[in-house]
Amino acid sequence: MTTVLTPATPLTAADRCDRCGAQAYLRVVLLSGGELLFCAHHGRKFEPELKKIAAEIQDETERLTNAPAAVADPEDR
Repeated sequence: MTTVLTPATPLTAADRCDRCGAQAYLRVVLLSGGELLFCAHHGRKFEPELKKIAAEIQDETERLTNAPAAVADPEDR
């Protein structure tokens, strides 16, 4: 997926896929001015069509493979 770097707000757990309701990791800003949100699965599935109608694509799917930051154990203090 081609990513356009934009100053858009990062996607959160509250952002849901317009197709299935799963957490959204892609925001597609349409040439017509609207926007669509997709989970990684549907973003990949519709990629060819989205590229034709997108002004910008915000792709945050790398968050799926990044390890979460370690949380310190309060007992170690």
